[in-house]
Amino acid sequence: MRAAAILGLGCSPKKLKPFQSDPSIEWRMGLPAQDDEVDVVLLFGGDGTIHRHLGQLVRLGLPVLVVPAGSGNDFARALEIASMRDSLKAWRRFCAGQQNRRAIDLGVISAWSAGAQPKSGASRYFCCVAGVGLDGEVARRANHLPRWLRGSGGYVLALLPTIFQFAPLQMKILSAAGEASYKGNGRDGRASWIVRSDQPTILAAFANTALYGGGMKIAPQAKMDDGRLDVCIVGAVDPFKLFCLFPTVYGGRHLKIREVEYFQESCLRVETRLPVDVYADGEYVCQTPVEIRAEAAALAVVVP
Repeated sequence: MRAAAILGLGCSPKKLKPFQSDPSIEWRMGLPAQDDEVDVVLLFGGDGTIHRHLGQLVRLGLPVLVVPAGSGNDFARALEIASMRDSLKAWRRFCAGQQNRRAIDLGVISAWSAGAQPKSGASRYFCCVAGVGLDGEVARRANHLPRWLRGSGGYVLALLPTIFQFAPLQMKILSAAGEASYKGNGRDGRASWIVRSDQPTILAAFANTALYGGGMKIAPQAKMDDGRLDVCIVGAVDPFKLFCLFPTVYGGRHLKIREVEYFQESCLRVETRLPVDVYADGEYVCQTPVEIRAEAAALAVVVP
């Protein structure tokens, strides 16, 4: 068997040694150029490292084993890989031919022009959650913190002051799945209907996994193999009330709050009066307007 290893920022080659006990496996560092060069890819890192390689991994179509070694490891948690020990367990099963592979969905963000036309070459995959609004601003601030601090509650440290400084956005969200039951007609010819019409919005999260931000269960009902994204929208909330309700996100209890909307959709378009940053997996992607959709069975992963 042939394996490729990707080491994320701050990962030592020593982390690879426990996986190299079988001398019959041929190893190479970095992503291969073609899918026939290796049989499996091991990726050592966090959500940001995974995010930056998703496009190439999807193109190659090779099974991927995630080894959590970053400041944020929500994607690994979603795959029930909480530690290197879990990754080693999955690796040994894979090497023994137990076919512990799973096809999962990914999200795709496409930047759009003001004329409701997609910008050429402006699409990006994401594995966990894409966000517009408060969580995008929090991600921006968290990314300026030292790496060691981001891995020790940095998202929360960035969130708490941002809650009291962030102003709600006028945000329009339209379904763009193109199903016959949808009413109206989009300017690009596809069926569409308004989900949210220019209402004050604190944040809109489009989730492929339940977790983001270091363990916050923003989308407790999310599944990675249903061909849909779970959408969580938080309307205008008094900052102090939002601060008090923040802990409920860790248990997914925020869905009971009156200002929170929650539903599933396969494709949506997000528009704001002024361009707003869009983040996914903690990384900057582009600015609104955007289309965000689910791509079913886009990535093969090795699981415990």
